[in-house]
Parts: sequence; structure tokens; C-alpha cells
Amino acid sequence: MKTRVDEIADDVYRLSTFVADMPPHGFTFNQYLIDAEQPLLFHCGGRALYAAVSAAAATIVAPDRLRWISFGHVEADECGSMNEWLASAPCAQVAHGSVACMVSLNDLADRPPRPLADGDVLDLGERRVRWIDTPHVPHAWESGLMFEEVTRTLFTGDLFTQVGDGPALTRDSIVAATIAAEEGFGATALTPATAPTIRRLKELRPARLAVMHGSCFEGDCEGELDKLAAYYEKRLLDA
Repeated sequence: MKTRVDEIADDVYRLSTFVADMPPHGFTFNQYLIDAEQPLLFHCGGRALYAAVSAAAATIVAPDRLRWISFGHVEADECGSMNEWLASAPCAQVAHGSVACMVSLNDLADRPPRPLADGDVLDLGERRVRWIDTPHVPHAWESGLMFEEVTRTLFTGDLFTQVGDGPALTRDSIVAATIAAEEGFGATALTPATAPTIRRLKELRPARLAVMHGSCFEGDCEGELDKLAAYYEKRLLDA
């Protein structure tokens, strides 16, 4: 496996590994590295990807400079290699929502994590990331997202998941591909809060969506969020 590096915004890098033999059309696993005074990695990847992803990351930021590690929720493809990253980056600390720290990360992480309340901001130097609680969106209780305020990049975690190996960044809508993946996987928790939680993300006015699985999107992000929310709203009504 090879990890590809693309700069999707100023000093925001997508580290993407395509696994071709995952049905139906292969699957990308994306991590994001923000190169700032205090660099931040969003998503660690699973342990099997650590060697490839960490080698790619080291072409941008030396491991001993990495300061923060975060991810959307506690799941192997998001944090399976968390402790490998902590071992290679002695100054790094995991930062996540207070629920994840309470129920999982205080025990799982080799160093104590930093709990973040909804709306807390980490000042990375040239960049600022805001933590946003999104419980059960897309699935886990401890789910959350990060928003980089300078480049207006929303790190969407499993929201907007797509299959296959598309371009790193596109201006073409990704909603249809997201709906196709959701109807194949059925991964999203469908509750009365699903659509409103997605719609609230429009208030951030993001310029791009940094997606964990699939292509990133740049353009009318508020429209993309609204269309995705409408899809889940209809599914709930139909149910």
C-alpha cells in the first residue's frame, strides 16, 4: 500500500491510502496533517497503515514536531495506530471530546488525552481548530468533528463517505456518491437529531470538506450539507 500526499488547502495535507481489494470498488483511508507551529494530525489510521502513513507524514512534518492527534470517533480506522503515533511523537497528545475521553481514551491512550468541550479551540499557531460535538452523527456516541478556522476546512470524519478512488479534491458534488455508499453500508445512525446536527454545520460556512473516505469537496459546502441532511430527514420520515 502506498500513501499519496495532496495539499488541499494552505498547509493542510491529505494523506490517502487506497485499498483496492475492499468491495465493491476499493476504499480510501484519509488522514489529514495541518502543518503549523503546533502540527495536528486528524485521523491516525489503522495499525496496518501506520508505516505507510507515518512515512508520508514525515515528508511534511518531522515526528518530533507533531503536537496534537485527533479523530472523529473511537474506531480502528480512525485511531487504531494512536499509540504508535504517540510513541513516535514524544510531544504529541491526543485531543478529543470529553465523552470519548471518559468512556475510552483515558484507558486506551498511552498518555492522558486532553478532553475538549463542544466549541473548544486549539490554537496551533498559524491555524486554529475548533472541536464540534456531533453525538451519534454519523454513528458513535462520542462522535465529533474539527473545523480549521483560517482555511475554513471542515474535517468531516465518516460524513460524506464514498467508495472507490476519486480525485483528492473536487468541485463536483459528492452527495450522490455519499448516498450510494450509505445505502450499501447502512453505517449512519438514523435519529431525529441526524439531519439537524448536519444542518448546524452550515453555520460554520466551510470552504471545503475534508472527507475520511473518498474525495474532498471544495465549493458550496453549505449546499452539500443541506442535501445530505435532507436525505437523512427523508429516510427518517419514510421509516
